[in-house]
Amino acid sequence: MSEAKKPAAKKAAPKKAAKAAGGKMLKVTQIASGAGRIQSQQATLKGLGLSKLNRSKLLQDTPEVRGMINAVRHLVTVEEAA
Repeated sequence: MSEAKKPAAKKAAPKKAAKAAGGKMLKVTQIASGAGRIQSQQATLKGLGLSKLNRSKLLQDTPEVRGMINAVRHLVTVEEAA
């Protein structure tokens, strides 16, 4: 039996910067804890990339992100980034 070499695993393509796409950016900051909240709200915070108070993330302004922000609007603040 000859051992066939397996092809090298493909590396994931690097993520393109959202600004390069030309879309608007939103700065989302967590202002309240997710502890004690329902599981879906905790998962939404995690999906937005927020894990601790006063942490911010720059996110592309898409309908999907807006919907996630709306679900936890009482836990975050949103500003338009330049």
